[in-house]
Amino acid sequence: MDNKTAKKVRESLTADCMNCFGLCCTALNIAASSDFAINKTAGTPCPNLQRDFRCKIHENLREKGFKGCTVFDCLGAGQKVSQVTFHGQSWQEHPEIAEKMFRVFPIMEQLYEMIAFIAEALTYEVSHSLQDKLNKQLEKLQGFTDMDADSLLSLNIVECRIPVNELLLETSEYIRSELSSKVFTIKKGKKYRGVDWVGKNLTGKDLRTTDLRGAYLIAADLRNSDLRGVDFIGADLRDANLNGANLSTSMFLTQTQVNSAKGNDKTILPAHIQKPSHWIT
Repeated sequence: MDNKTAKKVRESLTADCMNCFGLCCTALNIAASSDFAINKTAGTPCPNLQRDFRCKIHENLREKGFKGCTVFDCLGAGQKVSQVTFHGQSWQEHPEIAEKMFRVFPIMEQLYEMIAFIAEALTYEVSHSLQDKLNKQLEKLQGFTDMDADSLLSLNIVECRIPVNELLLETSEYIRSELSSKVFTIKKGKKYRGVDWVGKNLTGKDLRTTDLRGAYLIAADLRNSDLRGVDFIGADLRDANLNGANLSTSMFLTQTQVNSAKGNDKTILPAHIQKPSHWIT
């Protein structure tokens, strides 16, 4: 798969709620917090979910205490389970499949997340050997998504993640090194994996090509910071202030992470990431 095709694959991974049976509103567990106004056990429909699988407070989710719903992104796993795995049969009309459908959805969601990361890795200029390994891994993951429900339930997701993580680490090291030496002509950014920068003032900082995997950036002030080439896998960006920040070439940044942060029209995002509607203008 070439870079252009990989880019199309990555950009195609978007949720289509009209073709989903409200799986994120039913299959997942919700704990009352600043993100959710209620407790809800997995497999129980949210009280705001209507018979047509639409949310009756969709336009006012944040005001009603459901900020977490505006952050979530299944990348298209919901419609895949609804329309392909279960052949368009809804759990409302076929209650006998409900429990299995709700168990399959989180598995498909994780597969789609891995596919998104591998597809993104393939959009970069990497070595031929690494590209070959990434292509084989992508093909394998895509094959998993076409399996039947029972086969999906038998998957060991933890084992699936191991080769994916290894490839993403290899890609990250390669690309950040290339950006540092050939594009930015700077020393490669430091590794701050899992660092606790909760609430930290990082205004205007040059963090180019830094490894921020798993970093805690909750409510961090990243206004006008340069975050190009930063590896963001697993980083917690809840309420981080990204006003004016440049994330144009940041790596493995997800829509969910961006949705959970704060930003404005001057925030520069990667092409496959949309500016959240709740950001200030």
